[in-house]
Amino acid sequence: MLSLRYLAAPVLAVFATTAGADPLQWAQEWPDTDFSRTTIDFSEVISGGPPKDGIPAIWEPAHISVAEEARLHDREPVLTFESEGTAPRAYPIRYLMWHEIVNDVVNGLPIAVTFCPLCNSAMVFDARVDGVRHTFGVSGKLRHSDMIMYDRETLSWWQQAIGEGVVGDHAGVLLTQLPGWMEAWGEFRDRNPDGLVMDEPDWRRAYGSNPYVGYDTSARPFLYQGENPPHGINPLARVVRVEDRAWTFERLRDAGEIREAGVVLNWTPGQASALDNRTISAGRDVGTVRVRDEQGRDLAHDIPFAFAFHAFYPDGVWMLGE
Repeated sequence: MLSLRYLAAPVLAVFATTAGADPLQWAQEWPDTDFSRTTIDFSEVISGGPPKDGIPAIWEPAHISVAEEARLHDREPVLTFESEGTAPRAYPIRYLMWHEIVNDVVNGLPIAVTFCPLCNSAMVFDARVDGVRHTFGVSGKLRHSDMIMYDRETLSWWQQAIGEGVVGDHAGVLLTQLPGWMEAWGEFRDRNPDGLVMDEPDWRRAYGSNPYVGYDTSARPFLYQGENPPHGINPLARVVRVEDRAWTFERLRDAGEIREAGVVLNWTPGQASALDNRTISAGRDVGTVRVRDEQGRDLAHDIPFAFAFHAFYPDGVWMLGE
């Protein structure tokens, strides 16, 4: 996987064009996927470069105690998941950057921990469909620059940014998103001295490095051909999405706290961007957001780039304040 700074714009344009939709070829690659059942326009799907499982999902992650972890820098982002009755877990973005999906079981609940670097979309899903556990891999396909996942049980395709089945037996089925959030490792460690953290996978990868150097300050999203977001918002600006509403990071940083539409959002400094510097821990400070309801309960949310929110929620509400 190349750093974006080595990919010239003309090369990206040719790649995106020549790697476009080809349902007949897909049927050869995916003979057990039912392409007659879909909720999307196939022309929106392109190859991201790697083939099916070219980005290897993690199926059985190992975890270590917070006290045992010595590799992570305090500012490094982790995706946190907490479940009542068991130790909180942190999934370092330094691993999700290279694997994008972790299939895990927490206190008997099967979950899919997902991260799409091109959209900055980090989400945790209940991995059950009709009560049956499903396990997910990376298809190698993109739609609106977002990862298309697949499940190993039916070979259906799933759109990561919305948790929806888009091709195959589960087309139209929605996964349940669970509360999870991005925060700095130091924040998780200090709050959860008895917590668990995903251990380094047994793969040869440059863990701790960012292959998308300078991506979140680039002029245009990678392999994206859709509209820019409205209101003059930078396509690669981070937003906080709760259901079909989006608050800009810029507004939240300025306010520190926003209370609107039954949602309480808080921003604090200290978390490094994973998509800035070549070394993740050296990324510029983008801060940590917590999203709760008015009773203080964590809410399911996402922190995608603005272009991704607009692409998947074209009728979504932009919470711009006055």
